[in-house]
Amino acid sequence: MMKILNKYISFGGKQIKFSHHSDVLACDMNFSVYLPPQAEQRPVPIIYWLSGLTCTDDNFVQKAGAQRYAAEAGVAIVCPDTSPRGEGVPDDPVAAYDFGLGAGFYVNATEEPWAKHYQMYSYITEELPAVLASSDLPLQTEKASIMGHSMGGHGALTIVLKNPGSYKAVSAFAPICSPLNCAWGEKALSNYIGNDQELWADYDSCALIAKAQEKLPILIDQGDADDFLLEQLKPDLIKDACAKAKHSLTLRMQPGYDHSYFFIASFIGDHIKYHADFLN
Repeated sequence: MMKILNKYISFGGKQIKFSHHSDVLACDMNFSVYLPPQAEQRPVPIIYWLSGLTCTDDNFVQKAGAQRYAAEAGVAIVCPDTSPRGEGVPDDPVAAYDFGLGAGFYVNATEEPWAKHYQMYSYITEELPAVLASSDLPLQTEKASIMGHSMGGHGALTIVLKNPGSYKAVSAFAPICSPLNCAWGEKALSNYIGNDQELWADYDSCALIAKAQEKLPILIDQGDADDFLLEQLKPDLIKDACAKAKHSLTLRMQPGYDHSYFFIASFIGDHIKYHADFLN
């Protein structure tokens, strides 16, 4: 059962934060939904937003300025949390920012002690859509797209590539393009999934593009002043993977922009319009 934690009016629509018990994650979870004003007259399509390391569902809601554009386009935005949380949910032993709480990486963990709770892939692709579909929210849950930032960009890309026919569009801001080839990914995947890198490839966008059954066009915005650009994000890898697979990619390198929500807020309007063109 969903419980409303708070609700605000924004650009004629409603910004609502919910909590519910997740059977998949074995804990209580929060997520936020923006309902545009059009939802008063009819069910509206959904854009899922997946946030990055250290974030909760609040960061995008409070910093991206997306409500204005969602209201104009008549689309809802659903923002889940980035990891399971609560009593008994394990965290990085030294509480590092890049693993454990706030860093679920949108994978299904198979290693202990993570496997019981860290099933974020199934939560995003199965449980949360089912929770929304069974609610009384005016949402067209069968008409959805997905986007995200950094770790969430990685999540959005891999989820679309692994679920042909389930999403209408995908985009990302500064995504982790190849967890197989960066320290963030190596730490997360080795702990959550184990040391077999063949299993890691199932959560690596560049590896998945090579065998994708559906080739949805990909839109990526990346700041060229991003501190994580060369060591962690590596957009050239996805550029090469898309070229080899003849997979449509629009990679926009944005001069002077960094990894922050100032960057996201600058281009979120473009991304919502991009998704709305596929959804409406």
